[in-house]
Amino acid sequence: MRVLVKDLPAHVGQEVELMGFLHWRRDLGKVQFLLLRDRSGVVQVVTGGMRLPLPESSLRVRGLVVENPKAPGGLEVQAKEVEVLSPALEPTPVEIPKEEWRAHPDTLLEYRYVTLRGEKARAPLKVQAALVRGFRRYLDRQDFTEIFTPKVVRAGAEGGSGLFGVDYFEKRAYLAQSPQLYKQIMVGVFERVYEVAPVWRMEEHNTSRHLNEYLSLDVEMGFIGSEEDLMRLEEELLGEMLEEALSSAGREIALLGAEWPSPPHNIPRLTHAEARRILKEELGYPVGLDLSEEAERLLGQYARERWGSDWLFLTRYPRAIRPFYTYPEDDGTTRSFDLLFRGLEITSGGQRIHRYGDLLASLEAKGMDPEGFRGYLEVFKYGMPPHGGFAIGAERLTQKLLGLPNVRYARAFPRDRHRLTP
Repeated sequence: MRVLVKDLPAHVGQEVELMGFLHWRRDLGKVQFLLLRDRSGVVQVVTGGMRLPLPESSLRVRGLVVENPKAPGGLEVQAKEVEVLSPALEPTPVEIPKEEWRAHPDTLLEYRYVTLRGEKARAPLKVQAALVRGFRRYLDRQDFTEIFTPKVVRAGAEGGSGLFGVDYFEKRAYLAQSPQLYKQIMVGVFERVYEVAPVWRMEEHNTSRHLNEYLSLDVEMGFIGSEEDLMRLEEELLGEMLEEALSSAGREIALLGAEWPSPPHNIPRLTHAEARRILKEELGYPVGLDLSEEAERLLGQYARERWGSDWLFLTRYPRAIRPFYTYPEDDGTTRSFDLLFRGLEITSGGQRIHRYGDLLASLEAKGMDPEGFRGYLEVFKYGMPPHGGFAIGAERLTQKLLGLPNVRYARAFPRDRHRLTP
């Protein structure tokens, strides 16, 4: 029966069977050293007298587990049999054991189909899977229902900009930039819903924090009092996500040397107006109505220095820079918020307009044609409750938690302005 590398400490002095990939090799003639890598880790294998295959060949090894303080993990397997299940046919374009996050990023991404095998390359995906598992687990326990909405749509959630067009038989359609309109409709069905799915934004950005396709963790909740209900929910939700990642992907977090944050309890809040004042008067940074990446970074630093917090809620954004469905206040602000983590926006959310007439008026004020949202608008004729929600960008959160230099490393096969393969 196959034994995983992580379970070898329980088999010292016993004969085991391992299966995995040839991570590294060293041939000293009579003695040969291999590193065998499986999904759980790496172990040294000692053998002799065989013709060593190329790295990344898949192997089956049968041998005795012994202690060796000089070996990785303090153990090695003295092989009695090594079978090549499938040989690598040529050297890998990148030496997997020597991968470095900051070395040749284009090469790492171009050959992603093989570079992902590296322990550091795959670690963020393991952590992200744990974060998503924690996301689902918490919301399931809070009686949310997972939904699955269309990804080919007639119109965008925020109007006609930033959309990838596709031919849909004789009609023009678009890749969904958000499940926003559908998750609002589903509040009228289940009251509390969430979705984990990709979304697309046709933006020209080519930065370390932008992707044109990313994983969106969406939440929508009915019968709320205000956006405060949503912010409190997100605090608890993020706490469980962090706990699950640390529990089930702690090895990967340690491998990347990540500075893991404390659970986000009682996250400080700044209104948009107050944040702009601080930027201008206290930090000497000129800022417009919308906050730039540098402004967000400075605010993240401000929160760390003033409150000792990695997290900061920015609230009450002006109506002019929020989507048409955002609940407006009489003073020109909205019941909306963004969440910054270490100076990077990872969440946008707020309370939504829930009355039909108010939605029509908001569309008109934004210069948008209600006809393009007819299917969405219809449900608001039938008693929609006060509701709201938010969305977390999974890759951005993963990037910032692990200190990755580029958000592309937080997605298995990233799609950006210039990349359609692999």
